[in-house]
Amino acid sequence: MSEDLLKAIEEKLPQFSKSQRLIANYILAHYEKAAYMTALKLGNAVNVSESTVVRFAIEMGFEGYPQLQRSLQSHIKNRLTSLQRMDVSRSRIGDENPVAAVLNQDIDKIRRTLESVNNEKFEDAVSTILAAKRIYIQGAMSSGLLASFMHYYLRMIFDKATLVGAVGTAEIYQQMIHIGEGDLLIAMSFPRYAASTIEACRFAHDSGAHIIAITDSESSPLTQFAHTSLFAYSDMVSFVDSLVAPMSLINALIAMVSSANRCRVEQTFQKLEQLWDSKGVYKKDV
Repeated sequence: MSEDLLKAIEEKLPQFSKSQRLIANYILAHYEKAAYMTALKLGNAVNVSESTVVRFAIEMGFEGYPQLQRSLQSHIKNRLTSLQRMDVSRSRIGDENPVAAVLNQDIDKIRRTLESVNNEKFEDAVSTILAAKRIYIQGAMSSGLLASFMHYYLRMIFDKATLVGAVGTAEIYQQMIHIGEGDLLIAMSFPRYAASTIEACRFAHDSGAHIIAITDSESSPLTQFAHTSLFAYSDMVSFVDSLVAPMSLINALIAMVSSANRCRVEQTFQKLEQLWDSKGVYKKDV
């Protein structure tokens, strides 16, 4: 229902009671704030009871208010501008200690990701990474940080990992020109989804490569091209994307891949430790 939620609310306005119309009009006018309000806060905003808000959700066809809230969040998360994100963030934190509020939100994202992870798909992703001839890793905008992180560590395990720069679509095609059967693209993107990452997936798919998508949900545009999709709960903190859950999922992938290549990884780090020591990379007297 997420795609048509606002439209459905608008269409049902004439059927609502006076209290329900207050809730509906608030959601329609301030959907970006309402999506992150509890039933109690939404009720207080329009001077109705918490139970009235819950009944409104049921009237809209949901089991309860949390389901309506998640549907509304799914509807808007790829539509909010940076300025709207900052406004929503201020509303969500309110009078709370900002450090505690943000860290608790991040803890919740990791917990929700852990509860929803598909172990069979995770193991399939690990096997695919191990079997790939060449590995291309791509992420744009804030997801570029995730791609760089994953590439940094996979390069210590394999010499077959390539980071595809977060550049224009034409340049991405040039960097991936040799991708084909037996190769793997690991693509990552979260709302707002980067057009260049979607096009990278399309190009890899058309070239016969395998695709692992690291994204937020089945509704992500990456999943239409992916052979394996891994989901991590992502949300916003002000204009900043919260990437703690995707980072934890990537950490788990790296840990399992390195465990399967233990001897090679140990040899690599023995060489690196000797090199770091001889070049004074790390300060010793601290």
